[in-house]
Amino acid sequence: MEGGVGKAGTKKENNQGWIPRTINKRVCTTFVEDSSRNGVWCQCGSEREVHCYVATGDSCGAIVTQWDSIKHSTECPTDAFGQLEFAGAGRRHSHFVRLSCDTQPEVIYKLMMDYWNLPPPNLVVSVVGGEGHEKIKTWVRNILRNGLVRAAQSTGAWILTGGLREGVARCVGEAVRDLGAAAPALSQKKVIAVGLAPWGVVHNREQLVNALGSFPARYYVQNTSRDSCRLDNNCQAFLLVDDGSVGRRGGETAFRARLEDYISHQRTGIWGSGSIEIPVLCMLISGDASMLERLDASLRKATPWLVLAGTGPAADLISELLDSLSSNGAEVGPKETKGDGLSSEHRDWVRDKVRRHFPGEAELEKMVDRALSIYKNRELVTVFNGEQEGSDDFDTVLLKALVKASKYVASNASEYTEELKLAVAWDRVDIAKTELFNGGIHWKYEDLEDSMTDALINNKPQFVRLFCENGLNILDYLTYGRLESLYRSLSDSSVAYDLLQKHLSDRQGLAGSLHNLDGAKTEEGIPLKSPSAPTGHAPAMELNLYHVSRLLWDLLGDVCQPFYYGPLGLDYKISTRRALKHVNKMLVGDCSYREQSCASPWAALFIWAVLQNYSEMAVYFWEMTGESVLSALGGCKMLRELSKLESETESKLAMKELAQKFEDLAHDVLGECYQNSESRSFTLLIRKSSVWGGATCLQMATAADARLFFSHDGVQSLLSQIWWGDMERSTEVWKLVLTFFLSPLIYTDLIKFREQEEDVKSVDVHHARDSDSLDGHDANAFSIADTTQNDEDVEDISPEKENLKDSLPSNSKRPFIVSRWRQFWFAPVTSFLGNVLMYFLFLFLFAYVLLVNFKPPPPDGPSPLEFVLYFWVFTLVCEEIRQTFFVGNAYVLQSMRNYIQDVWNKCDLTALGLFSLGLCCRMFHWSYEFGRAVMAIDFMVFTLRLIHIFAIHKQLGPKIIIVGKMMKDVFFFLFFLAVWLVAYGVANQALLYSYDPRPTWIFRRVFYRPYMHIFGQIPIHEMDADKLEQGNCTNDAALIEAGEEPCLNTFANWLVVILLVIYLLFTNIVLVNLLIAIFSYTFSKVQERSDTYWKFQRYNLIVEYHSRPCLAPPFIIISHLHLIIKRYIRHIPSVKSKHFVLELQDRKSSGLITWEAIHKENLLSAQKKRERESDSARLKRTSVKVDSVLKQMAEVRDHDRRLQLLEKELEYCCSALSWMTNALSQSDLIKAGHAPSAPQRSESKLTP
Repeated sequence: MEGGVGKAGTKKENNQGWIPRTINKRVCTTFVEDSSRNGVWCQCGSEREVHCYVATGDSCGAIVTQWDSIKHSTECPTDAFGQLEFAGAGRRHSHFVRLSCDTQPEVIYKLMMDYWNLPPPNLVVSVVGGEGHEKIKTWVRNILRNGLVRAAQSTGAWILTGGLREGVARCVGEAVRDLGAAAPALSQKKVIAVGLAPWGVVHNREQLVNALGSFPARYYVQNTSRDSCRLDNNCQAFLLVDDGSVGRRGGETAFRARLEDYISHQRTGIWGSGSIEIPVLCMLISGDASMLERLDASLRKATPWLVLAGTGPAADLISELLDSLSSNGAEVGPKETKGDGLSSEHRDWVRDKVRRHFPGEAELEKMVDRALSIYKNRELVTVFNGEQEGSDDFDTVLLKALVKASKYVASNASEYTEELKLAVAWDRVDIAKTELFNGGIHWKYEDLEDSMTDALINNKPQFVRLFCENGLNILDYLTYGRLESLYRSLSDSSVAYDLLQKHLSDRQGLAGSLHNLDGAKTEEGIPLKSPSAPTGHAPAMELNLYHVSRLLWDLLGDVCQPFYYGPLGLDYKISTRRALKHVNKMLVGDCSYREQSCASPWAALFIWAVLQNYSEMAVYFWEMTGESVLSALGGCKMLRELSKLESETESKLAMKELAQKFEDLAHDVLGECYQNSESRSFTLLIRKSSVWGGATCLQMATAADARLFFSHDGVQSLLSQIWWGDMERSTEVWKLVLTFFLSPLIYTDLIKFREQEEDVKSVDVHHARDSDSLDGHDANAFSIADTTQNDEDVEDISPEKENLKDSLPSNSKRPFIVSRWRQFWFAPVTSFLGNVLMYFLFLFLFAYVLLVNFKPPPPDGPSPLEFVLYFWVFTLVCEEIRQTFFVGNAYVLQSMRNYIQDVWNKCDLTALGLFSLGLCCRMFHWSYEFGRAVMAIDFMVFTLRLIHIFAIHKQLGPKIIIVGKMMKDVFFFLFFLAVWLVAYGVANQALLYSYDPRPTWIFRRVFYRPYMHIFGQIPIHEMDADKLEQGNCTNDAALIEAGEEPCLNTFANWLVVILLVIYLLFTNIVLVNLLIAIFSYTFSKVQERSDTYWKFQRYNLIVEYHSRPCLAPPFIIISHLHLIIKRYIRHIPSVKSKHFVLELQDRKSSGLITWEAIHKENLLSAQKKRERESDSARLKRTSVKVDSVLKQMAEVRDHDRRLQLLEKELEYCCSALSWMTNALSQSDLIKAGHAPSAPQRSESKLTP
């Protein structure tokens, strides 16, 4: 809230300073006498007293009779700007500013965009005419309400109106108001009504004057039911144009035309990133004689016009002029011809039309010339007859008018291309589908390229889908250079943009320190720190793929190798500083990589859309990518990392929702795959991806904290397979324990093992089917021999036999005794069982030493059993060191960071640290007791470590999760308890003892005793005066300081009892029951998802024991020595560092990806089918059908009306012919005879 206030305050301060310095008003300073008003008033509309000078004559000595705004007024800083509050109107504030009629339009456009923060328009419709108290016809109101405003809402347009509550401007404002009340809040922001009114005409304008700005200015609205010159409260912004006059209209016309022309040269989209300039369309309703001059001047600047025929003089004149002259074949000549080429008959006809529509105008010939000039530019004018055509699809009418004008202005432009660009700018995919992509037009790649970029940058996923389905090849479109330009379009308010800026600053800082790169230019030809770059986005123009790679590294961590290092020519193991130097040197050259096509275009666009948090577009790109499960998990990971950095609540929630959606998609796709083939789904989970930097699905899911994904049966089945190794998963635990102590039993049938020969056959069949069947159901067992190999296996396996198929035959060649021994002892479940049993033995030894055999310091101790305990702990330390630095391929600091992030690793460090401290202290007499106490505490920590061990249990695991959640609730309870405990303890101590400075006793009576009161230990004999026991006590301060017991103070003993009652009431009843309620809520909330949490923790435990040597401490030291010999003496590479990772060949990998894509399509088809069959979809289809029927009925009624008119005209013609026949038969011109008989006709032929 404070941040929002701060931003608002800064914005107001900027307006207060920038607007008066930049924008001026006009004040009439020279009095020009108005002869019609007795010489007291100036022609500007003000009284004589407010003027500084009196006009006597011009430079030639002639008397000045005509007032001119430029000559007779001066500019000074504006004194009316800020925000406008319409008192009693109950709507949000509007922006307003008083400006001179000579103000440059670029200044006002900057004000509206940068200071008023109006959304950039995709279309500007300037409604002109219909001013004053002219009555507006009903069908015109319907056109404005159901046609114009709805079209503006669908296209994201600005509507420029007169800004006053009169005429057409009032109708437009009411239509905007009605649409805002009916449309959702998101749609209301798309329709922006901007009022341009003359300052001197505005009623009560003095309420707006404030030299420092009004934030807001209160403007009273009265008599809203009648037309008036008051400001319309339905406009979002007001431009009050001041030409120095008062009460005169037309002063804003010239500025309005300049503003329209300036906006028409700006580009649509974010930061002007659109493929077209903002289309501007003037809409003429009615209009007086001066409107011809306005129309002619605007057409000379190639501004298109839409004229509503039948609304008034000017509109009707233009409609008749274009209709009649065009139908007669009249040609004026090319646009460059200044003289008219019309015949005198045509010119006389135009003169008659002008005289009929404007009978009182004196300058008739000048108006005729303007009308003919308008006819020259007739291609820019579209006539719309609302009475005949109606208001339906008015946005299509606007589109056709703009396309017609664009084709006329740019003769080489394709009509369909321009129409497509307008449809993209307006985000009207329905128009594009019905008008452009209906099969009648053959689209080329070049026609769609710019529109595709526009659709991507401005988040229009439906157009992206449409283009990709109709001729745009994404492989040709997405080069690395275009991908960089897409990242440069990131919104500066996004988290991804801030992270990119950070990496850009790092590169610029390094470049500045390199002497050989001084003055180096970036790929855009802009210096690394250039002040001439576009305002507000200079650093973004210098972004390149290296910064994107560092951004993805920040979000994905060491799960993936760095992205885009291949095109940049960087090694994956290169240091950051060396990579920066390489990139800076490369940018000086040609940067040929930008012309290369992106290796994985769909994945690159998917990552870009995820970073932008474009939900619908990201889902579409996910649908098009391969490796659907891994891509969804990658998007989930990035979004959750971004949500942690996002400060805005709405954006944070949107990111979390989208992340959960991708996790659900990954879960559902895996479900489809698992139902089809268990073995292939296992391969899918552990396959190493080249697109995602060598990551696997399980690794990405772990990094993304995708607990729902881990709860899937397919993942759990794979984990159980890995957990049990080559043993059957149905083996009972007692058999394992018995075999653990009686090893020869492994050669009996007590424990069943999967036969290696069957595994080899199954794998051979499985891989043979990779290229033959993509969706067949196979039941082959998945062998995880290569993922469960221990480090000891490396001696017998060559590096090229790490894949699944080749590793199994190597095992089958071993003797049965060795093979069966390895199958049992190298299984993770056996390692876990051994560690559990030995850990219990360790705790028993620790407890025995601590309680019975804890000898004094040397030379009397330690005892031999204590030395065994020390050696045991030493092996635990060695194992923690191995887990920290010898698991994985990360750097040392990254390995330490990954290790310390685990909660149980912190517990291990605490236990080992306390043990080391206790060991050091117990060796000396002066610290022996302290060391023993530390050892006792350390035993508790070691014992609590059992919780993690039993997390694998199916019943205990979820309960452990619930206990962990409840521990967090306890801290909140302790906070409330501490408040009451301290409050009561201090008050109780002060009332019972007048003076007792002993710190230990203060602590006991303030904290310890009140805490024990909760459990019923209340010393009544020390608190109640009636039961007070006399003892040896004193009130002497000196004796008390010497250590004597102070006497109790019985002055306010009654208050002590009352406080005790209140304290016990609140703690024992209120707080305890609050804790119970919190625990109940936590239990019910977590119990529903505890199984999901447990399955996720089970994965971590399985990974941990899968990577551990088979021997448990203290015998694990043998495995450690074995590892040292192999790694650093024999230099045998580690297989354990690649656990849960399977690298397939290209053919097998592509077959697996295709198989995954097929099941993704099946899932999407099923989802779309369910959506089509849902009630909401059915209601929507029914609504569309009803609308179609109503439209057809309206057309039928229109045809009925026309047939009735035709029947009446036919009856009239028949009557006239009958009269003529009778008249001729009675005259002497022709001979009398029998008239021909009329054919017989049925009434039904005329009556519909």
